[in-house]
Amino acid sequence: MDTAKPNQNDLPSEDEVARFLRNYPGFFLKNEDILADLKLAHNSGKAVSLLERQVEVLRERNMDMRSRLSNLLDNAQHNDVIFERSKALILSMLEARRPEELSNTLCRRLVSDFDMVDYASLTLFGDPSRMGNSQLRVVSPDMAQQHIGNLLRGGKGICGVLRGEELSFLFGKHADHIGSAALIPIKPGNIDGVLAIASKDPQHFKSSMGTLFLDYIAEVINRVLPRLMRGPFSS
Repeated sequence: MDTAKPNQNDLPSEDEVARFLRNYPGFFLKNEDILADLKLAHNSGKAVSLLERQVEVLRERNMDMRSRLSNLLDNAQHNDVIFERSKALILSMLEARRPEELSNTLCRRLVSDFDMVDYASLTLFGDPSRMGNSQLRVVSPDMAQQHIGNLLRGGKGICGVLRGEELSFLFGKHADHIGSAALIPIKPGNIDGVLAIASKDPQHFKSSMGTLFLDYIAEVINRVLPRLMRGPFSS
């Protein structure tokens, strides 16, 4: 009787064993005695049976799937809230009868209804002397170019930490309390302007953040505001 240990070169490789088991998933059903003898290392240092290890793996996967499902549900609920608040914001803008009413309603709802926003401002670029008693904020294009020209250069929305001069122009007395901000150029009719929102948190509005929400609101402004500005801004 040959009791010599088999040559290491005669043993199948790990890849060959794995490939065999994948090709014959019922192998252990026909060889339960082998299955019962298999032992696997456990995190605790104790050896456990293959069956116990499979149960543990399935339990871990189940917990992971439950966590992912919970995150999906949380995101869905959050998106529902954002949708409802956005709808209420847009409806209130559509109901505005004067430019300053639209501006006030827009800024107030952005701050009160959206957790990410601590401050908001809407600024149009035009001739302030033509506004009369209107409370709508209008500054000359030259002044806008002087203070935030760099922000408007690309014609697209931006997010991040702004300079003190830029914050003062956009948010006035609140500038010292602002950590980060986002803004989007607007063009209602034949004039230009900018919508800006800000957070006290310096990390909230980052340069890598998208501006889809602001783009959406800006499109509404571009369509609603012109019909309210036929007086002062008519050519």
